Amino acid sequence: MREWLRSASFIARADLSFMLRQRETLLWVFAMPLLFFYFIGTVTGGFGGSDPNRPDPLAFRTAAPRGIVHDAILTRLQKQNFRVDRPATEEAFSTYSRRLVMPAFTDDTVRAGTQVQATLELRDDNVAGSLDQFRVARALYSVVGDLAVLKSTGQPVTADALAALASAPRQVTLEVTSAGRRENPPEGFAQAVPGTMVMFTMLILLTSGAILLVVERQHGLLRRLASTPITPGAIVAGKWTSRMALGLVQIAFAMFVGRLLFRVDWGPALPMVLLVLAAWASFNASFALLLGNIARTQPQMAGGGVLITMILAALGGCWWPIEITPPWMQSLALVLPTGWTMDALHKLVNFGYGAEAAAPHVAALAVSAMVCGWGGAKVFRYF
Repeated sequence: MREWLRSASFIARADLSFMLRQRETLLWVFAMPLLFFYFIGTVTGGFGGSDPNRPDPLAFRTAAPRGIVHDAILTRLQKQNFRVDRPATEEAFSTYSRRLVMPAFTDDTVRAGTQVQATLELRDDNVAGSLDQFRVARALYSVVGDLAVLKSTGQPVTADALAALASAPRQVTLEVTSAGRRENPPEGFAQAVPGTMVMFTMLILLTSGAILLVVERQHGLLRRLASTPITPGAIVAGKWTSRMALGLVQIAFAMFVGRLLFRVDWGPALPMVLLVLAAWASFNASFALLLGNIARTQPQMAGGGVLITMILAALGGCWWPIEITPPWMQSLALVLPTGWTMDALHKLVNFGYGAEAAAPHVAALAVSAMVCGWGGAKVFRYF
C-alpha cells in the first residue's frame, strides 16, 4: 500500500508540474478568468435590480426653471433610488443609459392644468430597463396624484403641502414578501466570479487535463509506464489527483482575486462553499479522466471539451443568473452538474442559506465524481 501511494503521488506531482509549465494552461488558469470576471460582471450588472446603497444615474433635462413642482419631481426620483444628474452638454447627456426629458413648465402652468409630457430614453430594452421605466413612472405619477389631491381639496400647491401628502399614510398599501429566502438574483460580479470560476474549472480540466492523457497515449508514454512496476490503479489515481489539484489551483486563484479585486463576499458558510467547490473539482477531474480515455485524437478531445463546457455552462447558470431564465431552463439546470454547483453557490453566497442547504448538491457531485472516476478507471488504456 505504501508503494502504491508513493507511485500515485509521484505521477500526480509530475503531471501537475508539467501542466503548470504550459503557457496555455497558465493563460487560461490565471489570465483569462480576470477578463471574463470583468466582462460578464459588467454585462450582468442590471439583472438583480437596483442596489439601495448605489443609486442609479439618471440624466435629467428640462428647460423648466426651479420651482415647487420641479423640486418635487427630483425628490420623488431620488426616493426611487436614482441619482439625478444635469449634464451640461448634449454629448455628456447622450452617454447616460437612462435619460429623462421634460418640456418647459412652471408652477403656474401646472396649476392651470397644462399637460406636460415626459420622455424616458433607455439605451437597452431589457429586464432592468422595464424596472427603470416603472420607477420613473412611479415618481412622476405620485407627483401628479398629489397635485390632483391638492386641486380637489382646494389647497394651494406649496412645497409643504406636497411634502405632507408624500409622508401621509396611504389608504391602500401593498406588502410584498419573498416566497422563501430568495429575493433578487445575483448580479454583476456576485454572479460573474462564481459562474466564470465554475466554467473555467471545467474548461481547463476537460481540455488541458484530458488532452494530456491523449498526448501521452499517442507518444507512447503510457506504454512505458506499463513496463514499470507501477500498477494501473496507481496510475489512474495519480492522474486523477493531478487534475484535482489543478482544479483546486484554479478555484483558489479565482476566489482570492474575486475577493481582492471584485469585492465578492463568499458568505458566512465559507467551509461549505469550499466543500462544494472541492466536490466540483473532483467531478471534473473524474470526467476529464473518463473523456481522456475515450477520445482518440487531440482535436477530438479539444473540440469536445470546449463544446461540453459551453453547453453545460450556459444551461447551468454560469453565464447569467439561472433565476431570470424560463421555468423549464431552471428545472433543467437542476439535473446538470453545473446547475448543482451554481445553485449551491447562490444559496450559500447570495441568498443566506445555511450549510445544510448545499448538502444535496455536494452529495450529487460526489456520486457523479465516483461514477465518472470508476468509468475512467475501467476504460483506462495504455495505447
